[in-house]
Amino acid sequence: MVFKKMLRSLGVGGPSVDTVLSTPNVQPGGTLAGEVRITGGDHDVDIEYIALSLVTKVEIETDDADYDATQEFHKGHVAGAFRMAAGQHTVVPFQIPVPWEIPITEFYGQHLHGMSMGVRTELSVARALDKGDRDPVSVSPLPSQLRVLEAFGQLGFRFRSADNERGRLHGVAQQLPFFQEIEFAPPMQYANRIKEVELTFVADPQGLNIVLEADNRGGFFTPSRDTYGRWYVSHQDAMQRDWAAEINNWLMSRR
Repeated sequence: MVFKKMLRSLGVGGPSVDTVLSTPNVQPGGTLAGEVRITGGDHDVDIEYIALSLVTKVEIETDDADYDATQEFHKGHVAGAFRMAAGQHTVVPFQIPVPWEIPITEFYGQHLHGMSMGVRTELSVARALDKGDRDPVSVSPLPSQLRVLEAFGQLGFRFRSADNERGRLHGVAQQLPFFQEIEFAPPMQYANRIKEVELTFVADPQGLNIVLEADNRGGFFTPSRDTYGRWYVSHQDAMQRDWAAEINNWLMSRR
């Protein structure tokens, strides 16, 4: 599947650029590949560099209000300075490593509501910078992450939404300035004690941090409160765990 977006011309008669993704679907820790196709304008220009960056929507909380912002979180230069002749056609292939902590945007081919992910092309010509439109990128879960997500389905949870929140998780070796929360509505057997459960993954090459946050219902004399569960397992170990049983045991122990 090929996605193409035309960048604005940089100046009258300047070059135009198409970014073509050969891997519009990636996994954390994978590689985003494709090529940048440049067509020269009606005069020669000096291109300073071409760069690609991953961008996503992030929720930012302040004392006054919450708002969404576009967050650039990973960038790679795919070409340095070169001379572009008028009418010249140039193709620059690229392969950019994808961060292990990149948020998931789809699950079994279904888009996670609330998530957006894209790659943006930057073309710098004579100190004029153009950040073009985003080409959409879909991120599928790792097999280790998929096992945990499937467990929620086995327990009867329903996916509600997902978002990225600016901030850091306590006690987690986190590289990105934000983290993803995947929100589930509980089935009947948990609904009398839990309003919702939020799942966060923070992956690295060796393993997977799994953070659960349960919004517990309060009683007549007890306020509602959040409780947390944390695991760190290797990707191989995650494939062997009975996550449905572990999550159920954790949820049933919440008070």
